[in-house]
Amino acid sequence: MSWLTDFEPGNPLANGAVNLVVEPGVKDLGSFRVRRALPSVNRRMVGPFIFLDHMGPAVFEPGEGMDVRPHPHIGLATLTYLVEGGIRHRDTLGTLADIVPGDVNWMTAGRGIAHSERTAPDLRASGLRMQGIQSWIALPRAHEEDEPGFFHHDAAQLPHLDDAGVRLRMIVGHGYGVRSPVKTDWSMLYADVALEVGRSVPLPDEHAERAVYVVDGEIEIAGEAYGAHRLLVFRPDDRITVKATQQSRLILLGGEPMDGPRHVWWNFVHSSKDRIEGAKADWRAGRFGTVPGDEREFIPLPD
Repeated sequence: MSWLTDFEPGNPLANGAVNLVVEPGVKDLGSFRVRRALPSVNRRMVGPFIFLDHMGPAVFEPGEGMDVRPHPHIGLATLTYLVEGGIRHRDTLGTLADIVPGDVNWMTAGRGIAHSERTAPDLRASGLRMQGIQSWIALPRAHEEDEPGFFHHDAAQLPHLDDAGVRLRMIVGHGYGVRSPVKTDWSMLYADVALEVGRSVPLPDEHAERAVYVVDGEIEIAGEAYGAHRLLVFRPDDRITVKATQQSRLILLGGEPMDGPRHVWWNFVHSSKDRIEGAKADWRAGRFGTVPGDEREFIPLPD
């Protein structure tokens, strides 16, 4: 029996299968654009996901690259997942890790960490095309002040499911009977799905909050078409099937609602505003430490 089972929206009284369509704000960083789908005015979180950026696609000519200087985080985990290109990660733990398409970089900030994200010298010399998704996952209150950590998982370690024209990689969390090896402290879903024209995929219903981000292509849900660069958010009880009207790439995300609201200021996420004020003071005073191999620069605290 196939792991795919198409089914119709389950609530006949619902006004359409998509509860909310988020059109990301676009920020031009010169060499490439970033589309921010979360947080938005109408939706702050989906499950534990409090931040979702679509980077690129961008073409870097030889000698060019991405340069995100050292900056701090608390109270969250960062998840970097690339579709194209490569990024070199360094952090205050002494980590040096290169991420390529299909791999997972999971960094738990906890009580505090700083990191940088740059293009490695070999890729900078040759030039590259880059595209990826970066997410922040809010940590449960019981783990907001955990020790920081960094975990890398190669693409080969992640579960794959294939069914004639449908390819799915479970990046983090669980669904469709498989579970990612990436350790988390909250129930969630985060999957990369590629659909050929005419093929469809149902959303798993074991997660209370669910959304789909259309990386590229065009999809149809309950007879309505949605193009690329849209975050589609669904009701908890609706049974949803996503059908590709063009060759498409999707990110499925969701999970259980977070255990209370979270405050976001710059790169800091926490249930306590006072803790965020403390993190501001710590970054000003240099108490996050330095990033080995990237000590010369840092991003100052915003005014």
